[in-house]
Amino acid sequence: MTQAGVYGQRLGRGLHVKEAPVLITRSLRSAELAVTEVRNDKPTSELSGSLPAEDAYLVSLKLRDYPACECWEEGRYVTREDIRAGATYLYDLKRDPRYVIDKPFHSLFFYLPRSALHDMARQPGAPRIGELSYEPGVGHDDGVIRHIGASLQEALRRPDETNQLFVDHVMLALTAHVAQTYGGLKPVAEPNRGGLAPWQVKRACDRLDSDLSGKVALEQIATELGLSVSHFSRAFRISTGLPPHQWLLRQRVKAATQLMTVRNLPLSEIAISAGFANQSHFTRVFTQMVGVSPGAWRRETHGGRDA
Repeated sequence: MTQAGVYGQRLGRGLHVKEAPVLITRSLRSAELAVTEVRNDKPTSELSGSLPAEDAYLVSLKLRDYPACECWEEGRYVTREDIRAGATYLYDLKRDPRYVIDKPFHSLFFYLPRSALHDMARQPGAPRIGELSYEPGVGHDDGVIRHIGASLQEALRRPDETNQLFVDHVMLALTAHVAQTYGGLKPVAEPNRGGLAPWQVKRACDRLDSDLSGKVALEQIATELGLSVSHFSRAFRISTGLPPHQWLLRQRVKAATQLMTVRNLPLSEIAISAGFANQSHFTRVFTQMVGVSPGAWRRETHGGRDA
């Protein structure tokens, strides 16, 4: 499949890095959202490559200080600023953003097409989002994006263990935050602030339970229920007490505990059957949620042995 947007290896080539881990979601209609991690500890001094012009933005969380960063837009020098770790910067891909790469760097780049921002504005009474408000080369102290970036770094390092529902949920939150903070979108109260109807809860839980690996997308479930992704996510949490990705993790652990009553069943097999990527993933999540490792839980609860 041909890549649609400026993320992953396409972004990596522009920044002269060989590896560019990426997570992708389609949680808003047809808009493709992505987060890419780029890092180069030994760069050669040169101007970054020109990125494909798109009606989209890159929102970047800087993970490392970068003194005297020389910024360019539309082929012209704009400014030179000291970049601090933890700051957020916005780039309009229509303006050909570039900078001189002459020092080590480490950043996360969130790819947000304008169509995704417009989808966020499709609420009753919400105004259409124009250009995002930012000044080239000037950073923002944005605690929300710092928190979101921290939550995604582990997922970028272990993509095989990452719950797609979690990526959908986090990227949806980031898009809403950017639309409101930099696009002027005002939160609009929806008529129904309650949870899902009982039949909707049952159908949503059945869909999640049918694929413990977490491959089903939030958009798919929300569409089946006739709801927007944001409304579904909020209403599901009200009804169940958990967002969809955390509810699914709980179901995986529940399935695993049931399988562990079979004493001779290896933990590696239990991990795959319960929807985990591997035994290491299973052990880490189970220990975080239950407080002991799967092997210890089985020995203490059923007298089984850690296979």
